[in-house]
Amino acid sequence: MQRIANRDQEKAWNGYEGNYWANNQDRWDGVNEGFNEPLLAAAAITERDRVLDIGCGAGCTTRLAARRASGGRASGLDLSAPMLARARESAQCEALGHVTFEQADVQVHPFGPGTFDVAISRFGVMFFDDPVTAFTNIGRALRPGGRIAFVCPAEPGRTEWLQAIQGLRDILPVGGLGAPGGPGMFSLSDPATVRDVLSRAGYEAIGTAPVEAYGTWGRDAVDAAAFLLDSGPGRHLMSQAGEDVRDRARRRLVDLLRPRERSGTLQLRSAALLVTARRPG
Repeated sequence: MQRIANRDQEKAWNGYEGNYWANNQDRWDGVNEGFNEPLLAAAAITERDRVLDIGCGAGCTTRLAARRASGGRASGLDLSAPMLARARESAQCEALGHVTFEQADVQVHPFGPGTFDVAISRFGVMFFDDPVTAFTNIGRALRPGGRIAFVCPAEPGRTEWLQAIQGLRDILPVGGLGAPGGPGMFSLSDPATVRDVLSRAGYEAIGTAPVEAYGTWGRDAVDAAAFLLDSGPGRHLMSQAGEDVRDRARRRLVDLLRPRERSGTLQLRSAALLVTARRPG
């Protein structure tokens, strides 16, 4: 792997979090699959396009892009070795020979100029140490007139998994979880911030549009609560509490999620921004 700018993210995605996502690839794809078609439609991938998937994780969107670019190629980049191992395994099982994956920090990776026609990302662009530098580097990797399309979390008020976690605020130190701005999951939740970052990174024709999708979080409330609290923000909050408090939080979250059970699944709505832009040329 080349030089790393964001050591904190490298550590997280090659430790517990990266292994948890890799081991639960199918579940995370079920959570986020409702954003696949809006993302790919906005990217307008053609048969011979060269596609870059930023923060590709276990490679679901990379493989979907490769099917559209059947005469081109798709390359997925991510910091997480465990998730990339799953990505390569899945691509091999699906006999996608024109897909490659590389462990790299997109912010500083030495892309060849004009290597790609289009860049995409499904929730993989929010954690850059320096967003302007990162998007500038991605822009250099695009040919003149090349385009970028990505989805990132929107203002959290309409995201139901976060609403459920906020329901634990008298038990766990929820605090500023979900606050927009600054580094983290909601760093690009403000459309004005997105436009400013991309404009400073040299893009034009910048567009932001709200998009919402329901994802499957579990079989029932018990299953979904365990999944929420064993990963990401939930795990961070639980790590700060004693065993008795953790038990109370799990029971409360099950109660909060119970009304969302439907016919053997539990689905929650997430809100995102669908962002498009173009490199001048």
